[in-house]
Parts: sequence; C-alpha cells; structure tokens
Amino acid sequence: MNDSFRGARVVITGGLGFVGSNLARRLVECNAEVTLVDSLIPEYGGNLFSVAGIEDRVKINIADVRDPHSTDYLVQRQDFLFNLAGQTSHVDSMQEPETDLEINCRAQLSILEACRRRNPKIKIVFASTRQIYGQPDYLPVDENHALRPVDVNGINKMAGEWYHILYNNVYGIRACALRLTNTIGPRMRVKDARQTFLGVWIRLLIEGKPFEVWDGSQLRDLTYVDDAVDAFLLAAQSDEANGKVFNLGGGPVVSLKQLADLLIEVNGSGEYVTREFPPERKRIDIGDYYGSFERIRSCLGWEPKVPLREGLSRTIAFYRQHLNHYL
Repeated sequence: MNDSFRGARVVITGGLGFVGSNLARRLVECNAEVTLVDSLIPEYGGNLFSVAGIEDRVKINIADVRDPHSTDYLVQRQDFLFNLAGQTSHVDSMQEPETDLEINCRAQLSILEACRRRNPKIKIVFASTRQIYGQPDYLPVDENHALRPVDVNGINKMAGEWYHILYNNVYGIRACALRLTNTIGPRMRVKDARQTFLGVWIRLLIEGKPFEVWDGSQLRDLTYVDDAVDAFLLAAQSDEANGKVFNLGGGPVVSLKQLADLLIEVNGSGEYVTREFPPERKRIDIGDYYGSFERIRSCLGWEPKVPLREGLSRTIAFYRQHLNHYL
C-alpha cells in the first residue's frame, strides 16, 4: 500500500480533525505530499495538536470548504482527495439546519464542481455515515438497506454522498464513499458529544468523574481509527471502489452497558449512571445498529484488525497523556 502513495499529492479536507489527522500521519509515513484543509471552527473538531510531530511534513491550509474560491485552488494538481470535512453533530443539525446544509451538502457539490473544472483526474474518497440508514429494518445492516435518515444531518450527508456517486457515474470523476460507524481512537473529540458519545465517557473516566449511559441496552459496533484509515487508503488506490458505497464496521457487537463495563475494566477504575434518553435525543435516535462490511471485504479485502479492548486501551492511554490538548 505504501508505494501507491509515495510522492502522491494528497489533500484531506477536515485534515486537522479526528480521522483526517490519523490519515495524514499514515500518508506521511507513505511519503506522500499531504495538504490538510481545515476551518478550525471550534465546534467541528479540528485541532492543531493532532498533527504534532508531523507539522513540518504537511502543508496546512486554514480554509472553509464553503468557500468555492479556496476549493478551486486546493484541488488543482492533486492526485487524491480524502473528503472528510463535515458537521457531525446530529443535535446541532436540528438546531441549525441551514448550517448543516451548507457544510454537508452544498459545500460537497462545490468541491465536486471544482474537481470537474480544475482536476477531473483526481480520485475522491468521501466520508459518509451509517446515520443515513435511520432506524434499521434488519441487522446487520448492509448497503442495500433503505435509506431513511432521522435527522437533518443524515439527510444532508446522504445528499453529499450521492453527489459523489453521481459525479463518478456522469463525469467520470473517480469517487466512492465509506459509511462510517462509531469510530474511536486517539485524537477523537472528547470535550463534548458532537462527534461521539464515547469521547465524553473517556474524558470523564480520566477526570475521575462518573459518566452517563443512556438506556444501556442499545447495540453498537465500533471501528478503531487505524482500521478506518486502512479502509480509506484501500478505497483510494482501487478502481474497483469507484462509484460504490461501503459500510465499515467492527467487532464484537456490544450493548452500551457492556461497552461501559469494558471501558471501566480496561481503565482499571470508574463508574457510570444509567438514565433515560433525553427527549431531544430520543426523537432522532436510531435504536440498535451494527453493519455488515461484507461488501468492502469482498471488493477491497478490508476487515477490522484492532480488537475493541485493545482499541479502548490505546485510546485511554493517549488521553491520559494528552487530555489537556483536547479540552
């Protein structure tokens, strides 16, 4: 895999965010020429500390994907675009739906138009989400499942995903999408629940405070960030992926209560309280979810490698050392 990216020119939107910064580190190891684009808007997760140690080996461009002039310039002469910029909070999307529309939908169309005009040979991998399925009809959820988003974020992410597939099919701009589930690991957002509930759990655990588990019976699958990075790189280098959407996933499937118990066990201490879902969350909750990743396994040979316990252990160790940089 390393040779595919040696000397390649790569741009990552949302490059100072959780997945983007971990992807950047791997690409630097592969000797790629990496440009990170991030708005550094506080609510959206970008953090300069996430590229500590590789700052001198990447270009950082502080820009907003909603600015078409920046996008026009940034996609030129690039071989790969990892399109990870997005607004991830489901609650925020309901409170500020037009902002979510601008970032997750309109800006995606603008990026694709820039590629069509300025660099139609680029390869794009888009970060989509399992949220677009809504409440599952069956488990595990595969890519043939109906798409019925339960919030504004899901609708806009669905549109953003399908713009990428459309531009692949109509204009020949090679693009594919990965539908991420709960991704965990170092550099994830932990100061609030805008990205994932697990980040808040880990922060409170390290601070020696009890965390809240809502309901506790819900089932989830989780992907460790290194495995997610593997999937992005495999999708980027494979023309088999073009025009396709893929679920990511992980094992084992756990209830939220089981996950909380495992987190405390790995940490060696901690406590939580179980409570009912807050009403504003319950209205947009999807219930149990875990996905089938058979399509990406059969097409690209991807499967998760990092066990859940090990992923939690690595994540806790990272934040024990660096928590103050993520508050």
